[in-house]
Amino acid sequence: MELPLVVGVDGSESSLGAVDWAVEEAARHGIPLRLVYASLWERYEGEVPSYSVDRPAEQVLADEIVGTAAERAHQRNPDVKLSIEVVPEEAVTALLREGHNAFAIVTGSRGRGDLTGLLLGSVSLAVAARADCPVIVVRGDMAGLSGTHERILLGVGDLAAGSGAVRFAFREAEARGCTLDALRAWRRPAHETTDHTLLTGDAAKFHEMRAATLLDEALGRAAGDHPAVQVRRATVEGPARKVLLERSATADLLIVGAERRPGHFGLQLGRLAHTALHHAACPVAVVPQRV
Repeated sequence: MELPLVVGVDGSESSLGAVDWAVEEAARHGIPLRLVYASLWERYEGEVPSYSVDRPAEQVLADEIVGTAAERAHQRNPDVKLSIEVVPEEAVTALLREGHNAFAIVTGSRGRGDLTGLLLGSVSLAVAARADCPVIVVRGDMAGLSGTHERILLGVGDLAAGSGAVRFAFREAEARGCTLDALRAWRRPAHETTDHTLLTGDAAKFHEMRAATLLDEALGRAAGDHPAVQVRRATVEGPARKVLLERSATADLLIVGAERRPGHFGLQLGRLAHTALHHAACPVAVVPQRV
């Protein structure tokens, strides 16, 4: 069974932008698109009898929201298989449940009820920090949203070789036929080691070479599985968050990993993913990695 690309919709401009982006993504991968709107009106008002001609205002709104999103998706690409559903749940709960059987979850960067001035909506943040599948938050400028850079940016941290983020990045680059830029940032420790080989050699060169080795190890298996993908490896001195944000301005998608520790039920993002979701100049994919 093909896992669908799930989009959380709520009628906001941000969520409609997420629908536009997701239609193109579903078409690239040849997978179905599923539009989900979470509404609690049934829980509080009860289901309307089938013979009733009066519909609660919340039901009218829910039908209008999913209907508008579905029409927009169909007009953008009528060949993408589409399904819609209004679920009587809180939005985060509904999307996390959908993520158990999804290729990925797509959300806008801001929801209908979010406060003015917030950089990222509360639903998008909570889902990205807890979902079992990749979560893509659609944000950024028009160039990044339209995919004109033809470049995927992958931040490679300390996750295991062949991690979910690495595999996701290679699949994405292959589906788009674009270049994959894999970057690992490195920094010299504040208190450099007293190892004799470093004292007599170039400490910066040592750390750069170590970063390059770790980068090669992380990419090795996935690169072999996707030989057609052009990969550009880079090691850069500096804070990873700053380096990736700067380079996101010329990327169509930034991909980062996020550790998921069993038994921990709070938000599990890490500083890098958290910063990217709030400030990146292109859509951001957060890919969970069990540790």
